Amino acid sequence: MADIISGRVNKTAVDRLAPNQTLRDTELRGFGVRRQLGPPVYFLRKKIRGRDRWMVIGQHGAPWTPETARREAQRLVGMIATGQDPSANTRVLENPTVAQAVEQFMVEHGAMLKPTSLEKYEILLRLHILPFIGHIRVNEFKRADVQKLHASLSKKASTANYCVAIVSKLMSWCEERGFRPEQSNPCFRIKKYRETKRQRYLSRDELARLGEVLDQVAAQSEESLFATAAIRLLLFTGARVNEILTLRWSYVDLERMLLLLPDSKTGQKQIILNEPAADVLRCLPLIAGNPHVIVGRREGAHLINLQKPWRRIRAQAGLGDVRMHDIRHSFASVAAAQRGSLPMIGRLLGHNHTQTTARYAHLADDPLRQLNQEVGDTIARSMKRNS
Repeated sequence: MADIISGRVNKTAVDRLAPNQTLRDTELRGFGVRRQLGPPVYFLRKKIRGRDRWMVIGQHGAPWTPETARREAQRLVGMIATGQDPSANTRVLENPTVAQAVEQFMVEHGAMLKPTSLEKYEILLRLHILPFIGHIRVNEFKRADVQKLHASLSKKASTANYCVAIVSKLMSWCEERGFRPEQSNPCFRIKKYRETKRQRYLSRDELARLGEVLDQVAAQSEESLFATAAIRLLLFTGARVNEILTLRWSYVDLERMLLLLPDSKTGQKQIILNEPAADVLRCLPLIAGNPHVIVGRREGAHLINLQKPWRRIRAQAGLGDVRMHDIRHSFASVAAAQRGSLPMIGRLLGHNHTQTTARYAHLADDPLRQLNQEVGDTIARSMKRNS
């Protein structure tokens, strides 16, 4: 989840906000500011007629400063106190464009997204969705517009399908806010492109090359100590990238050799530590004032972007086609080679459903072939001794 902190909303506090952080004001209840990947956005969150409402005040910058946003929040609180509903007032959004609706949608719906999903939403909105359909009025947005957006990304099937999913969620939200008629979602039954699931596993030789490069860049301080530690933890645990980047020392139990994650992609989760993973954690320094294991550049924040150091490291190791998520696949591959069953691998990876682990079923062939070869060799040796 995004980090939520409390304090007075002022310029200093707003300037210090890290991506995916929300600052709740300690003086005016419900007033706050949230930073996703772009500029911070001021908001007011209040219960109106028993329902939780998020009201976007505006993006940080002229005319919205901490002071002007606070005054606007106070005005909205006054309206609520007299029985009015500012969230339904046409002043908030009247016949909005898709781009205008997205600003409020991301404050409300974005607060419920996991950090990795939130980042993906923001990237796809900025690069593909808003440039293509941002100018269209929400109540004029049609099925043909969705189809054109989808078709424009046909060479990137996964991206195209995910964009339609985001737009569909946005349109459903717009219906709830009265910006469109109910049950008018133009994304309904848009046929998805078939996606080819790529699975890449590191071989023993590739793991050796990666280990050499990690040792080299660490010895020569070419990369951050925390970046190389994050990659090692991914290799030794099979954890998801965000689970490692947002890991806090309070989640680490070295005595029981566990990571106790309160909120991973699949809810509460335990990650069993092996000795190499524990050694990585033991060698990391605790930074005063920062609760995170993988420390970022901002004071008190965790490392946000592991992609850049990973690209440099994988290039040196000659692994240009390997994604960070492939490290998780590689962990599963090694587990299968050690004759781990699919249920055991699923537990190590934190899968809630067996069908999620089923994608690794073909890996079971390798230890099966190895066992078959060992049996055959043993029988052959026995036959020779008896001949």
